[in-house]
Amino acid sequence: MLSRPCSRVACPRDAVSTLTYVYADSMAVLGPLSLHHEPHSYDLCAIHAERLSAPQGWQIVRHEVFGDVR
Repeated sequence: MLSRPCSRVACPRDAVSTLTYVYADSMAVLGPLSLHHEPHSYDLCAIHAERLSAPQGWQIVRHEVFGDVR
């Protein structure tokens, strides 16, 4: 898989996570980098993924992968 850049403006780092929103549930879901870029998601570098915050009343769900996944 080729690397993809972080979606944040002017960020030169490679993305490591993918962020999607579930508006009906007021939820932001952050997981491992998706295999393919999706038009309604955001790819984030480690720094921006760690700093992620959500609007008041929203929750953030973080899915983490431990170990080597193939």
